[in-house]
Amino acid sequence: MFTDLTQEELEVYDPQEVKQPADFEAFWTETLRQARQFPTQMELERAHTPIEAIEYYDVTFPGFGGDPIKGWLAGKPGFTKSSGEPIVVEYLGYGGGRGIPGEMPFWPMSGYVHFIMDTRGQGGDWGSGGDTPDPHPVLPHALGLFTDGIEDKSTYYYRRLITDAMRAVDVVLSLPFVDKDRIFCAGRSQGGGLASIVSAAHPAVRAGMPDVAFLGNLMHGVTIADKNPYRELERYLRVKPDKVALVTEVLSYFDAVNFARSAKAPAYFSVSLMDEYVPASCVYSIFNVWANENKEIVVYPFAKHEGVGLHHLLKQHRWLEQFS
Repeated sequence: MFTDLTQEELEVYDPQEVKQPADFEAFWTETLRQARQFPTQMELERAHTPIEAIEYYDVTFPGFGGDPIKGWLAGKPGFTKSSGEPIVVEYLGYGGGRGIPGEMPFWPMSGYVHFIMDTRGQGGDWGSGGDTPDPHPVLPHALGLFTDGIEDKSTYYYRRLITDAMRAVDVVLSLPFVDKDRIFCAGRSQGGGLASIVSAAHPAVRAGMPDVAFLGNLMHGVTIADKNPYRELERYLRVKPDKVALVTEVLSYFDAVNFARSAKAPAYFSVSLMDEYVPASCVYSIFNVWANENKEIVVYPFAKHEGVGLHHLLKQHRWLEQFS
């Protein structure tokens, strides 16, 4: 069954309930300034696999607070000795980690360098695991990470994760074989939210491809979706009913809608109308306010949260051809 508004209502949906704090830009400018005090460099170690068509590197780079963030860098054999290589920086869905080399071969087998950023503190719910701890103190919160530190914007988990995602693009810029004019961001669900935020906010990103993006219009999502991570926030506010206004304010600093309002990069979205995890109106909340006019959203009426797999990857690849 459809899980949200009609197609006609979605296309004109206005997320005006998402208010942008007066110090939104200043908060993120200072957060990124602090993170960029650490060296902008990526450590690469060759990963040996039986996959002859793709060359893999186990990588580490400094994220929020200089914390070491893991990832996989992949491309055609010998790609690190090339020049002018386009790259797709990919972020992961909630609960997943970078896995093991060989699980996501599409982009490195399709003419792109592929950088998968591991997600700090996650990786134990699906896939083949993660390798990046979150060394910061865990504050009292609901099960999961969505409410960790949520009563203060400076301690909220997504401040660290979004900063990691921005730093991933910073370090990609330092790679000598990468075409600095063809850096693209991609991701599904939580990864789609990160892709939309980084594509909107990082000036080096040429275009973004957010797929069924989470992190848009968060307080709206928690009122109409009954799946994690929204359910984590529902439980938290049930226990702390006097914190609703505070939490709403804190979340506004991390809501993809507030980044999209000043987006300068083109974007290629997807949405599933039978998505039970990320309501379609939350995806459209990001898309409808995306400031760059070169934007498109692919609608899958009968898809659930997992989307349509390779069908959509092939469309993304064709869309990127305009930037070659």
